[in-house]
Amino acid sequence: MGKRAASLWLLSALVVALAACSQDKVTTVDPNLLPARYKDEILDTLKTLFDKNDTQTVTNAVISDPALRPVGSEQRYTVCVRYTAHGTAYNLAGNAERIGIFYGGHLTQLIEATQEQCGNAAYKPFPELNAVCLGKGCNR
Repeated sequence: MGKRAASLWLLSALVVALAACSQDKVTTVDPNLLPARYKDEILDTLKTLFDKNDTQTVTNAVISDPALRPVGSEQRYTVCVRYTAHGTAYNLAGNAERIGIFYGGHLTQLIEATQEQCGNAAYKPFPELNAVCLGKGCNR
């Protein structure tokens, strides 16, 4: 019985030690970390969106710098993007304005923007988006 009690005690001590170690590994993320690669993340997300919507080229692309703005009841870094998408489906072109919302320095949403969200954005040229070419006739 003595060996069994010692084994149970040792097993209990091991479980307690492992539990304590696992609690030490909890990390917190700063939700308002400045997004360093915001243009790349927006480009990747838009390329996926364009591919689904038959967009082939983009013109008139502009983007704002990351800025802390209210998102719901929180403050988050956001970026506004405006562009004209050209596709082959019915030879349509469409103007779009989107807002990218960042958490922990990474893009979590890229949604249609309202006038209140991006109406006063200070835009600058976004040549990387104008260079996007998908589908036939692209040099990729």
